[in-house]
Amino acid sequence: MIRWTHTAILTVTALLGACQTVPERPAKVISVVEPPAAGSTRTPASESGWHLVWADEFADGTIDRSKWDFDVDCWGGGNSERQCYTDRPDNARIVNGRLVITALKEDFTGPALPAHMRAGKEATTATKPFTSARLVTRGKAAWQYGRIEVRAKLPQGQGTWPAIWMLPEDAAYGPWASSGEIDILEAVNLGTPCKDCPGGRENTILGTLHFGGQWPDNALNSTEMRVPDVLDGFHTFGIIWAPGEIAWTYDGVVFARKETGSWWSVNSADPLAPFNKPFHLILNLAIGGGLPEERGLGGVDESGFPKTLEVDWVRVWQCAPETSRQALQEPNCKG
Repeated sequence: MIRWTHTAILTVTALLGACQTVPERPAKVISVVEPPAAGSTRTPASESGWHLVWADEFADGTIDRSKWDFDVDCWGGGNSERQCYTDRPDNARIVNGRLVITALKEDFTGPALPAHMRAGKEATTATKPFTSARLVTRGKAAWQYGRIEVRAKLPQGQGTWPAIWMLPEDAAYGPWASSGEIDILEAVNLGTPCKDCPGGRENTILGTLHFGGQWPDNALNSTEMRVPDVLDGFHTFGIIWAPGEIAWTYDGVVFARKETGSWWSVNSADPLAPFNKPFHLILNLAIGGGLPEERGLGGVDESGFPKTLEVDWVRVWQCAPETSRQALQEPNCKG
């Protein structure tokens, strides 16, 4: 998820230059694109060469703990988010064949720090005014390259922050964000009044990479797209990730591409780094934090709870790395 915990210069551009020295590289790159043409959806399951390697259709009555773990803490994600994440059925369960992550307005006390930062501070707690859930495949499934898609219905309201994203399985290039982060989908404050949005309601989705050095010397490259129909129900959010290139898809249509030269690593000369290692998947619904509270109407609207992120399915396809880049330009992955 995008971290807005430090000040950086905002540069509006489509691509970063491929041959810049590190000091000349902007800390933030944000591009805005038009939505894809209607009726151009394609289904990767019907394309030759793609092989389904992992999926959860949420057909069982309970969350499959062989596929998913829970992050349990009241840390706030490093973004001053206002929720505690729990592993309670109140916050995440299977309903009618769908994963439902539910944010509740309730005071809750839990670990003040995430598990990887808790050593020697296990007894430290924090209390937050909301609860929610964050499911992760960390330690259970991770992928290097492929097509990852999630069909989901996003919540609406000022302060809501659903995310479908990926973190490295191992910090091969150092602490966040040195080892990278891939945000497949983020959206904040959906449905709230927005004078610049088609239809007058917030309908922006974001696809983002985080990379560079360790915070606060990190960088991001993000694409935003306004799509009015995202408010209307379930849609499919995905990436096609190949060596040296990542493309973002909305209902099967590519709306953004980022290539080597638009990211970098301060700890490796490899132009593919840090996006050349296995990453695991994360599904969560945050409430509040820097990004939503700085946009829209500001802050968090505490009315209208509970809020839900509904996930119909998650699917991961792969093909041979040398042919997955070709799949970005052609309908078939010929691996």
